Amino acid sequence: CSRMASPCESLFYSSELSAFETPLVNSSRKPQTESELLEYYEVDKCVQFVKESNFNKVALQFPDELLVDSTHLSHILEQKTGARMYILADTSYGSCCVDEIAAQHINADCIIHFGRVTLIPSDRLPVLCVFGREPIDCDDCLVKFRSLFPDPNSYVLILSDVLYYYSQDCIVSRLIQDYNNLVASVVDKSASVTVGNSESDGCGDKVGVPSRVTEVFESLCGRKFQLAVEKSLEDYAVFFIGCEGPVLTNFMMVLNKCQFYSYNPVTHSGRKETLNVNRSLMRRYFLIQKAKDAKVVGIVVGTLGIGDYLSIVERLKKVIKKAGKKCYLFVVGKLNPAKLANFMEIDVFVLVAAPENSLIDSQEFYRPVVTPYELEIACIRSRQWTGDYRTDFRELLPGAAGHVDFENERAGDDEPEFSLITGSLKSMENTEGDPDESSQALVKRDPMQIATRQSTGAQFLSGRSWKGLEQRVGESSVGLAGKGRKGIAIAYEDEPQT
Repeated sequence: CSRMASPCESLFYSSELSAFETPLVNSSRKPQTESELLEYYEVDKCVQFVKESNFNKVALQFPDELLVDSTHLSHILEQKTGARMYILADTSYGSCCVDEIAAQHINADCIIHFGRVTLIPSDRLPVLCVFGREPIDCDDCLVKFRSLFPDPNSYVLILSDVLYYYSQDCIVSRLIQDYNNLVASVVDKSASVTVGNSESDGCGDKVGVPSRVTEVFESLCGRKFQLAVEKSLEDYAVFFIGCEGPVLTNFMMVLNKCQFYSYNPVTHSGRKETLNVNRSLMRRYFLIQKAKDAKVVGIVVGTLGIGDYLSIVERLKKVIKKAGKKCYLFVVGKLNPAKLANFMEIDVFVLVAAPENSLIDSQEFYRPVVTPYELEIACIRSRQWTGDYRTDFRELLPGAAGHVDFENERAGDDEPEFSLITGSLKSMENTEGDPDESSQALVKRDPMQIATRQSTGAQFLSGRSWKGLEQRVGESSVGLAGKGRKGIAIAYEDEPQT
């Protein structure tokens, strides 16, 4: 049953009973029989994965909605493989991220991840991804598709949530008979993760590909596809199979020049998406302007299981330093406003996480939370805002399509910039260090001179009106200890009642 929150319950406080009142999240269809469970979790594929490499310790990662089957499934896998199974019930980060950190605590040999997952390679342990087989009415999906696209010559790109990926080939193979310009995405098997149901119930990876296609594969969030010759993504409409959520939002932000349509298998509804992408992009552009004005940046590491996360952290450090800003590094498990509110000296946070988890609505946060791509727009002059959007931070690294070299740019204090937030000119301090021998500075620091350096955090704390208890040794008279306040901080007993 629902209840109204008391005034003292907020983002930073909740009743101790709230943890017990949280309802158990159920999947849209829980496997009822033993055969359904074996099929849903692809037990044969899991057994083959464990036996082929002789794994002895296997970590099983479940999202909350599938934990109800975790113990029964682990017993089945132990009987069939002889390996020891460990259930990762509370992941360090989001449930869609492979939790290699928790698996290493038990020295696991591999991880089997069930449910929705980010299709990004992991670099520590072998991973088998089992998406599951959420129910979908393929016939109803076909009817909704034909009503949304009455023209058989329409150029349509089909994307799907991984929970319904197994049904995509079946749907596309029936649509391709009437639609000649249909393109279906497939899971990118070049990643270092093994996908359980990548060979879905259809005609294979070539289904839904036009006869005349480019030789170059387009890649998007762990999926790949081939477009027709002389066609670009802007020429295609996108049909998404899945429910509303971060996956659909991520696709719409990245492919913001495409018109989106979706089919929700739970509500059996097909519709034209009306999310105002331009408004969302303008909101992100506002956050970029806030990042430009920031002097102290907090790099929040929201994943330790995605490959190249250390590379983007090092790149962000160099970008921030080049722009004349200071930075601090934080490792945060599950992001929430209460955690980040402890660091008020930070002007803006940049989140390093999976693409689906990078777009944080920071309206509830005391400081803006931006993506690595947005921070680079704010700090690198050669990276301009064009309306194109990238949520995968790997696209910013050297060798990727979205990489921009900033090493040869001049320091950030060469010329002042106009702030759209404050409406005034601002100049950034240079933190590149001391001038070298070729510097034309009028006065150089004596090598024997001792210089003091104060951290940015200390400067912020020194400006606070309250700095803590002051001892004042020898300045105050000694007195007897008196009775203090009684109760809790939000309601002392001696406070007047309002």
